[in-house]
Amino acid sequence: MSFRDLRNFTEMMRALGYPRLISMENFRTPNFTLVAEILIWLVKRYEPQMDIPTDVDTESDRIFFIKAVAQFMATKAHIKLNTKRLYQADGYAVKEMLKITSVLYSAMKTKQMALGEQTEEENSKFKFDLGSRISDLKAARQLASEVTSKGASLYDLLGKEVDLREMRTAAIARPLEINETEKALRAAIKEVLESVEKTKDMLSNVVSDETSLDAKIEKKKQELERNRKRLQTLQSVRPAFMDEYEKIEEDLQKQYETFVEKFRNLCFLESQLDEYHRLEQERFEEAENTMRMMQNVLREEEERDLTKSSLKDEDSDMDVPEDEGSDSDMEECRPSKPRPTRNGIMTGRAARFVGNMQGGDSDETEDSEIDVDEDDEEDDEGEEEESKDLEDDSLEGPVSRGVRPSKGVIRPPLLEESDNDF
Repeated sequence: MSFRDLRNFTEMMRALGYPRLISMENFRTPNFTLVAEILIWLVKRYEPQMDIPTDVDTESDRIFFIKAVAQFMATKAHIKLNTKRLYQADGYAVKEMLKITSVLYSAMKTKQMALGEQTEEENSKFKFDLGSRISDLKAARQLASEVTSKGASLYDLLGKEVDLREMRTAAIARPLEINETEKALRAAIKEVLESVEKTKDMLSNVVSDETSLDAKIEKKKQELERNRKRLQTLQSVRPAFMDEYEKIEEDLQKQYETFVEKFRNLCFLESQLDEYHRLEQERFEEAENTMRMMQNVLREEEERDLTKSSLKDEDSDMDVPEDEGSDSDMEECRPSKPRPTRNGIMTGRAARFVGNMQGGDSDETEDSEIDVDEDDEEDDEGEEEESKDLEDDSLEGPVSRGVRPSKGVIRPPLLEESDNDF
């Protein structure tokens, strides 16, 4: 059974007009009811007047039905069917039914072709084209020339029949030689005897071969039985190393589970470590950015305070009158020198001085000096707080991460004592 046979059978049955739809899956398993229905339909299609028993309930009825169909096809259509395959009612039965369907299908195609040719002839009856008949005219001319030549040769041979008849009668009337006949018969008998001897030798060889083959088959059977027994004994006996093997297998399973768990933990810890490094790097960059911004702000404030102090010094120089007061008054009116901070670091804000270069009461000068000292103390306190804030920020940023603070922090220079303040 093949897919092509099933497909051809279903297509032919559809073309012949079988009323039921046949699928290729119907013959995967035995289906005698469908096979019987198809056979009855094919027989009726071949001979509508044929009566075939349709009872297929029992085994004997099915056998009788198959025999009747096979006999009818053998006598009427000269189609030999294999009754065993038909009784199987599966894919092999399709091959047998395909013989009948192929005959009916070819007959239907031939009839259709004849009808088509007849219609073409009827259509072309009144359409005569001389150009299409030139080849036929040439063939007719050639046949006419051959007929004349054959007729001439036949006439010549018939003219020689008188002489040939005498020779033929003389040959027939001549008696046969007994010696030649005996030789031919003896040669034929000898050949027949040789062939008989060869056949006998072959038969004797067949018998000896059969005995030798039977002996070999018996020997192989004994060997097979012995091997089966050995296999059963080997299957029943438990190997000595099986217990150790099972124990090692259990240990291996436990080791594998621990390995998987540790590997999973290791992967998790590596991911956590990478995340921690990333966060640390982000904090470090953020701290650097804040330090840079604070340095820029401090630098700007320092420049702004320096410009303000320079402007105030110029204004104070312009307000000093000429030839008023004395040197002692000038010295008294001169503001006190700025004192360095406790840390020796000057912040971005400059000290504010109150007073002028003019002479005046000593109380005013003392008040002005007191104001300057108070301003200096307040500035020193503010500068200490700012320096502490900067140190705290720097310690919280780079030092906590194990990184040295950036070297870009610019400390303001120390305020040098000098008499050239103004």
